[in-house]
Amino acid sequence: MNKTKRVVCFGEILWDVLPNDRKPGGAPMNVAYHLNRLGIESTMISRVGDDTIGKELQRFLEEIGLDIEYIQCDEEHRTSEVIATIGEDDEVNYEIVFPVAWDFIKYERRFDALLEQTDMLVFGSLAARNETTRDTLYQLIDKANFKLFDVNFREPHYTRETVDYLLKHSDAIKLNSNELRIIGGWLGNTTGKEHNSIHLIQEKYSIKEIIVTKGSQGVSYYTMTERYDYEAYAVKVNDTIGSGDSFLAAFISQKLNGKPVEDMLDYAVALGAYVTSQAGANPVYQITDLNHFIWKKKLES
Repeated sequence: MNKTKRVVCFGEILWDVLPNDRKPGGAPMNVAYHLNRLGIESTMISRVGDDTIGKELQRFLEEIGLDIEYIQCDEEHRTSEVIATIGEDDEVNYEIVFPVAWDFIKYERRFDALLEQTDMLVFGSLAARNETTRDTLYQLIDKANFKLFDVNFREPHYTRETVDYLLKHSDAIKLNSNELRIIGGWLGNTTGKEHNSIHLIQEKYSIKEIIVTKGSQGVSYYTMTERYDYEAYAVKVNDTIGSGDSFLAAFISQKLNGKPVEDMLDYAVALGAYVTSQAGANPVYQITDLNHFIWKKKLES
């Protein structure tokens, strides 16, 4: 029998406040949600305020099968709400308030035992914007078995210094084309070409795996010696909230189950497309729904 695969997702949990609705969100929470849907045991480390919307978030996590044991409660800072607006080309724009409860995640000794039993730590750059949470993240990274950095640039909530530290301590990263251009520019890539930025990142940080998401243009996946390109699934877009998070969760689930690169990318692109066709970052679905979606899309192509 295969050993149960486990992932810890660290960082922000919040409410995405949409024009006509509000939904639970935050990239690490979205990843944890989809990992659980895909059969990977995932745990969130985060912090909410001691308020009504914080309690609602905790209830939501329990309803979707995520343990709230490592969700801290903050009596001084409120639960995070993010104002999301849909712009041109279905791109989502966010107004992210500072400070909020997840800016003050404190390290606890019990995290050590949790990480010992975990295959992977997933984290982003947004949660590292404040010193308290950033210091906690750095301690987690020191103890984690495999570190996957989900780059998530939201102006003005990141610094080159922090990103540099996270890159130095990562085994794998996921980022979009714009984030790649920014990092490549820091490293001296004046051409803006993707492969030049990848080369510079690999040369400086020796990162074993780099995933570049490109929306409707698909994805590229780089190891130290190989490059793979995979097309996106064509779907009618409902909204793009959380599509990159679902993509990452599907990729991780296939990676931890030892699937070939082509299977990892196909499954990841498929779930990203499926979530894009639904409302919000965390639609209710079963693996059978995803498999049926993939089957239909392959028939259409």
